[in-house]
Amino acid sequence: MTDLVPPPFTSGKSLMERVEDALLPLINLVFLLLMFFIVAGQLADTPLPELPATARAVDQQSPHADLVVKADGEWSIAGEVVAKDALLTHLPEPQEKQPLRIAADESITMADLETLFRLLERGGYVDILLLTEPEA
Repeated sequence: MTDLVPPPFTSGKSLMERVEDALLPLINLVFLLLMFFIVAGQLADTPLPELPATARAVDQQSPHADLVVKADGEWSIAGEVVAKDALLTHLPEPQEKQPLRIAADESITMADLETLFRLLERGGYVDILLLTEPEA
């Protein structure tokens, strides 16, 4: 009886040679795409846009802070130096929806911040927002 399906066409090549022949057009396509993007990337003259995090410090305004704490232990509200015992009388009343905003110097110690936070906690402040400046 004769076979209805013809034998596979191998043309005398091994399986590995046939796989290599099938992959050659794919390799050529990847190479051409690589060359296209290299050339297209070199032709673009427009610079990249400036990212928000890299904006110049001159253009940025400091956010409004209710309390400014410096590394030397000086606390100020609206530019006036306030003593530690009179701090709670000069600060605005604690509000549920508006946290107290504190701008702290970058070299302040955690112990100084902890002292301040404990004092504010006794004054009824629950939400505190610590403002920082991004690195230039």
